[in-house]
Amino acid sequence: MAPAAANYYTPPTHAPQKQRGYRICDTCGAVENSSVQKFRLCGGCLTTQYCSPECQKSHWPSHKVICQHTAAQLSDAKQHPTGPSYPDENLAKYLRKFTSTHASLLGWAGFQALQLKRIPANIRQNALLIELSYHPCKESLFRFSIANTHIVPRSYVTSHDPLVAADIERREDRCRKSGGIGTLVILVQCGGISQVMPVEVDPPSKIAWDSREDWKEVLRHFVDSGRSDFKPISTTARGVVYG
Repeated sequence: MAPAAANYYTPPTHAPQKQRGYRICDTCGAVENSSVQKFRLCGGCLTTQYCSPECQKSHWPSHKVICQHTAAQLSDAKQHPTGPSYPDENLAKYLRKFTSTHASLLGWAGFQALQLKRIPANIRQNALLIELSYHPCKESLFRFSIANTHIVPRSYVTSHDPLVAADIERREDRCRKSGGIGTLVILVQCGGISQVMPVEVDPPSKIAWDSREDWKEVLRHFVDSGRSDFKPISTTARGVVYG
């Protein structure tokens, strides 16, 4: 189960404007500044991140169940014989690394796909499914390409795994208590392996991004060309224009 890998965070108006899409500490909610300090991943599930060893230690009692569940999935995936659904014994690990590497891009694509700027209520009803094709390659940025994308009912993700559903709900409650609209759910899938990525979203009034119809093309471009330098896109002066 992936953490809230990207948080649509708006700093106070007196602070310098930050682009959205940064990771947050799953304990204290601190926003990652990668130029100063990279957050540490949980060594068990390889997904949840923390700003410090202290936050990781204090979160363990509540994180333990979902962590062990995710670690077991990683282990089970390695037991499958290689074939069309499991083309590589390390596919689950590679998929989690892919999700972490492209967290900002995936979060932005989900925001655009569900049209959350215009219809915030979609966050409770739908999810974005991203299907990947796998390519055996030593260079990690070229192991996957975009095969397809679909808007699916959120229950497509939450009904299959109660532990995952409970973790999404926990993040939803935390997000709403802090004034957000809820948790965007993104499912990244390749063969028989999938990765759930929940994204806590601010109210649309705090989000400067424009609505973009070309999100599929942007997603495909960055993934298929092995680029990991995506920044949230906008046509306004406050944003970064894709090029």
